[in-house]
Amino acid sequence: MPMVKKSISVTDQQNDWIKAQIESGHYGNESEVVRELIRERQLREQETQAEVEAIRAKLIEAEKGGFTDQTVDQIWQEARQPRKPGHV
Repeated sequence: MPMVKKSISVTDQQNDWIKAQIESGHYGNESEVVRELIRERQLREQETQAEVEAIRAKLIEAEKGGFTDQTVDQIWQEARQPRKPGHV
């Protein structure tokens, strides 16, 4: 994959953290640290969109279904259950 060279500025504290990541052996160089952070953010944004779509689908389903016999605690417990991507 072709790479584009960028120049960025970071604080001393951020620089120390990046160096610590490299020294600990997690990454080979500064570019690997930054690329990994970008990948993590991209995944988080995709997950957020999937969560919004799941909530929207649940709301539509709820509107069509009418009232529930569940208690508020049961509803919250169900809402806190981790969801698999693509499942509502």
